[in-house]
Amino acid sequence: MTSAARTPDFRSGFTLIEIVMVLAIAAIVTGGAITMMVFSSDERALKNASGEVELLAKRARTISILKQTPYALEFRLGKIRMLPLAQAGADETFTALGNTIGGQEVGAVEPEVFSVPENMAVLLRRWNSEQWLPMKENTVHIWRFDPDGLCEPVSVRFVMEDSWAEDAYHPLTATIADSQLEAR
Repeated sequence: MTSAARTPDFRSGFTLIEIVMVLAIAAIVTGGAITMMVFSSDERALKNASGEVELLAKRARTISILKQTPYALEFRLGKIRMLPLAQAGADETFTALGNTIGGQEVGAVEPEVFSVPENMAVLLRRWNSEQWLPMKENTVHIWRFDPDGLCEPVSVRFVMEDSWAEDAYHPLTATIADSQLEAR
């Protein structure tokens, strides 16, 4: 006896619905990854600014102790500078070539500068105050570092749209004592 075995006729491949489902899942995962990258860039910029100010504060404290001269961090609109207290707050006028006129004495120390990104606002809160002081045009805020190693306890806040980072500095070490970050 002969038996005829019949084999089913399956066609190999994917249906259109299966392909569309895989592409939809891939699009959702890619969209989520891009969204996370955008948020992490704000977080990264805030952490970078926070680290730069902490580094300037540590350097100002150290140089102040080593040189036995008061130093300061000068907060202006768009930049934060570290320089001797005697030079802090002086008005600057620039020539067409970018050279300074006034604001620096002969033999003055060239300040270290952290340029704040354009889309970031910087606010300063002094000790025993609840008011945040914004950086405005023609306004200078000075954070003093004494040769005995002490500095004023201040808090610095960086704001980018809905995201912000806030650091409270310790008066003995000029390091961040408390930090908060909210990146959206």
